[in-house]
Amino acid sequence: MNQATRRTRSLAIDRRRALQLAAAGAGLAALLNRTAAAQTDASPAASPVAAGEVPVSGEAVAELADFDALMTGMMPKWDLPGGQLAIAHEGQLVYNRGFGHASVENQEAVTPDMTFRIASVSKTITAVAILGLVDAGELALDTLAFPLLALEGPSGALRDPRLDTITIEHLLVHSGGWNSVAFDPQNVPMTLLASQALQAENPAEAETIVRYMLSQPLDFDPGSLSVYSNFGFNVLGRVIEQVSGQPYEDYVKTQVLAPIGITTMAIGGTTLAERMSGEVRYYGSPGERPRESVFPGDDFGPPAYGAFYLRSLDAHGGWIATAADLVRFTLAIDGKLGPALLTPETVTAMETTPRPPSEASGAGNVEGGFGLGWNSVPVGDGHEWSHAGALIGSTSAWLVRKPGGTVAAFTFNSQPQDAGGFFGDIISAIQELLNGTTAWPAMTG
Repeated sequence: MNQATRRTRSLAIDRRRALQLAAAGAGLAALLNRTAAAQTDASPAASPVAAGEVPVSGEAVAELADFDALMTGMMPKWDLPGGQLAIAHEGQLVYNRGFGHASVENQEAVTPDMTFRIASVSKTITAVAILGLVDAGELALDTLAFPLLALEGPSGALRDPRLDTITIEHLLVHSGGWNSVAFDPQNVPMTLLASQALQAENPAEAETIVRYMLSQPLDFDPGSLSVYSNFGFNVLGRVIEQVSGQPYEDYVKTQVLAPIGITTMAIGGTTLAERMSGEVRYYGSPGERPRESVFPGDDFGPPAYGAFYLRSLDAHGGWIATAADLVRFTLAIDGKLGPALLTPETVTAMETTPRPPSEASGAGNVEGGFGLGWNSVPVGDGHEWSHAGALIGSTSAWLVRKPGGTVAAFTFNSQPQDAGGFFGDIISAIQELLNGTTAWPAMTG
């Protein structure tokens, strides 16, 4: 048997095993009689509320009252217990309100300064951190990522030579070569395989997942397609660590967030016990099934508190933030508020770099587009930047910057089962209000 045949057989076994593990987990999850106590104790589905019963906090803004009505109407419609919406116009935060409950059990209302998981909106943070290193001359968009990292894969594993052709730009435009629609390396069971192959801690840390994927073949030639990839942003997080000599979270906090006055953002914890001070509680949508915990020995429970290991999602989905944090961060990218995080040339590259065509269905994939880390769309003489984020049974978030500089962000502490329908509904409604608003208040913040 030659090397190519052995390698193909080994990879087929690996993926077949992954499918078997996934099927086994789904079957066990049906044993709901084992999970009733865990579902109650950790994070039950929120009780539906009517629009008139949604608590609202933060300063009321008469000119933007339509946004209040939108949020208080959307929350009962989509069974969302709590959320935030923040809006900036002409470099000023003009709207910042909390809605519903941070804790249904305690009837604790959401306030504008509470933090939420932001899921894949985290990719915008990582993208700006990477582009800041490009501005500093520490990286280039054509830097080869894996030769820079110089990580070792599982002992004796063969390595796809195309890995060493993946550039920083490929990772930023989701064209590194991984099709994560069927196999997301950041999720169980692939993370379990990573821990086993490297005899590492379980759940797998972010770097363990990267090392494991050095033994896996690419699905397409780097740069030839754009297929949404959480794993590609995991790699970017490790690039930041390699270049800066700091842990990913520490670098972003000190070099990206602190200079613009953001001190509340952090990589969140996985379990309810790891809930941070000022962070909301997360809830499954009605009828959502418990899932097996990623922590060995733990039972089944709500997906929000064990279906994924948040620290290994750091660079692609691990941050917690307020909606206002996201707005301030976005305003600072080109200096609309505070010191600019990126040079004008890099901002232009961020919004105008074309992405290869996409041939895969799934979240984040479009026929064609632009943007390094952001989804960028030409609108008039400018570009609109946006990114959404969602974690099952946990959170929904969205961030947009209009070509004129208006920025809006929402966060919620649940994800509706029909996530696509929800995002389509609320995003189109917010866009309509943003585009139709002509009387903006004059506020500072």
